[in-house]
Amino acid sequence: MNFIAAGLIIIGAAIGAGVGNGMVISKTIESMARQPEMSGQLRSTMFIGVGLVEAVPILGVVIAFILVFGQ
Repeated sequence: MNFIAAGLIIIGAAIGAGVGNGMVISKTIESMARQPEMSGQLRSTMFIGVGLVEAVPILGVVIAFILVFGQ
């Protein structure tokens, strides 16, 4: 049962991170197209946002490992 829960946690985290990264990057590209002079600042802010979004699947993997191996 723990293996199924761990798999669902990892699947959910991966889907959430994919959607979140897609939204962050698409809005950044849209903003760069509207204001090209701000592209440097937008790019650095985008990298911070993507890093924060990527923290979620890492936590999901940690929770899955705890479920599988933490008995």
